[in-house]
Amino acid sequence: MVVLATLLTVVLCVLLHYEVSMALSRRMERSTRSQRQRFLTLIFGLLLAHIAEIWAFAATMSLLLEISSTGDVIGITAPGFLDFVYLSATNFTTLGYGDMVPTGPIRFVMGTEALTGFVLITWSASLTFLEMQKHWRTNHPD
Repeated sequence: MVVLATLLTVVLCVLLHYEVSMALSRRMERSTRSQRQRFLTLIFGLLLAHIAEIWAFAATMSLLLEISSTGDVIGITAPGFLDFVYLSATNFTTLGYGDMVPTGPIRFVMGTEALTGFVLITWSASLTFLEMQKHWRTNHPD
């Protein structure tokens, strides 16, 4: 069950990231707005996508941890959903503070989330770089 839930969450996040990235890239091409507005839209759009992906993994963790055989998280005495969002964010960004530690099969979700987060963050950085190469005007900044 943990592996299936993890795979579904990864697929959801990758598809979401693809759709958001394509929409933002198309918007950059078609926009007549200022350079500042276009790039701020790109960056905030990508940040919102990452936040949605973090919340998707948090929801998966929260649901799975309702089932006793999937494991536990040491460091949370009375877990609320925002605890799982925090744990998800530290995993997604590969920051990993270590104040919350997964035990049992749920570790698969968290390990996979770290890899997925790393890939999606790198994808966002690559897209931003490519868009900057195409659209960054150094002679006439807005």
